[in-house]
Amino acid sequence: MSAQGWSQALQQAATLGIAPAAFWRLSLREWRALTTPARETPLRRAEFLDLLRQHEKD
Repeated sequence: MSAQGWSQALQQAATLGIAPAAFWRLSLREWRALTTPARETPLRRAEFLDLLRQHEKD
């Protein structure tokens, strides 16, 4: 991530009330959970299986 990207992420964290020290302790997974809108509905089984097929080599 670029310096500008980190700056924007830190500003977003401040908007969410997250202190800088707490921001830097967050894992990427935690940050995404805080900033990514939740799906309204869970994946259907067919969608889940399709996702597995797409990433089975990973």
